[in-house]
Amino acid sequence: MRTPRPIPAAIALVGVGAVVAVAVWRPWEGSAGTANAASSPTQVTVSRSACGQGWTDAKTGRQTITLHNTGDASAEVDLVDVDSKKVYGEVEGLGPNTSAPMDVQLGAGRYAIRCLIEDTDVLTGPTVTVAGDGKAGPAVVAVTKNDMLPLVKQYEAAVAAGVAGLVVKTDKLRADVDAGNLAAARADWLPAHLAYNSLGAAYDAFGDFADKIDGSGGFHPLEKGLWHNGSAASLKPIADQLAADVHGLQKDLPNEQVDPNDLGLRAHEIMENALQFELTGENDQGSGTSLNTALANLNGTANVLAILDPVLKPRDPDLPQVQKWEARVRALLTAHQNTPVAQLDQTTREQLNGAVGELLEKLAPVAAICEVRRAG
Repeated sequence: MRTPRPIPAAIALVGVGAVVAVAVWRPWEGSAGTANAASSPTQVTVSRSACGQGWTDAKTGRQTITLHNTGDASAEVDLVDVDSKKVYGEVEGLGPNTSAPMDVQLGAGRYAIRCLIEDTDVLTGPTVTVAGDGKAGPAVVAVTKNDMLPLVKQYEAAVAAGVAGLVVKTDKLRADVDAGNLAAARADWLPAHLAYNSLGAAYDAFGDFADKIDGSGGFHPLEKGLWHNGSAASLKPIADQLAADVHGLQKDLPNEQVDPNDLGLRAHEIMENALQFELTGENDQGSGTSLNTALANLNGTANVLAILDPVLKPRDPDLPQVQKWEARVRALLTAHQNTPVAQLDQTTREQLNGAVGELLEKLAPVAAICEVRRAG
């Protein structure tokens, strides 16, 4: 099941009819800046014939530019530094005959509006030179499809290797149940379950197989039976189906293509799911191993971040903070694994929830930074 993606705290979203305006990368602070941004916004034309026309009063500091699509097709609009290619502002889904604000903060430099219109090559408007002492806001060099494709292939290869290990562990679990050796099955259930959860199966990574393997079917009903006196006869069809679905996933993997934009999403989604389902104990069906699963989820996040490192390191100034909080969460989960969530004292639960919350906040910009954009 696809988990709804929350609005990251690091991205300000403003709805205008069917339009969503995105101010890259975090909302601004300070009442003076807000007042400046709201006064007399410039209106800039977006179309195939007049991309970026009308931007005549550019200045340093925070400001709002109103973009008006005069064409007949939807557009994405970026404000870019002509020399560094960094993106300072972005509006997505600007429909025909609609307008949307772009809130930016610029320093001295040369800028241009870039229009990405359906079925049209990238268009770049006139270069606008901005002078003054104002400080520029956050910006990032756009990530292209060519940047992401080798990373996607690396991720797919890592997942394939992980699924191969999962097959071995699940087959062993099935053999235990089929032989009626439920004590061995209880011992082998956790390694198999952790092997699955370390894959980072979030945001539709495995399609329907996700629910079959670790949703309403698969590991969880088997866990419930193993830890609540289920008979070998009643658990055999569950274990057999789980193994069959894992083999089915392995067979289907070559047909599944990862959307490059989903790779950045997973870094955040995996731990969000862990916070919602594992740290609350909601998924625990009797084994008391939710924190072990959360640690496996963290490993999945760490694997995604390691693969994304070539695009994140030069673009995300908060990456050291991501690593700091990832280490903090890891230390807490490692110290308390094998402890049922219900048995944690209040202080530990608060520490865990707080550390995961901080990690999620630092991870929130990753999807936006890694979003594939057409470059001019």
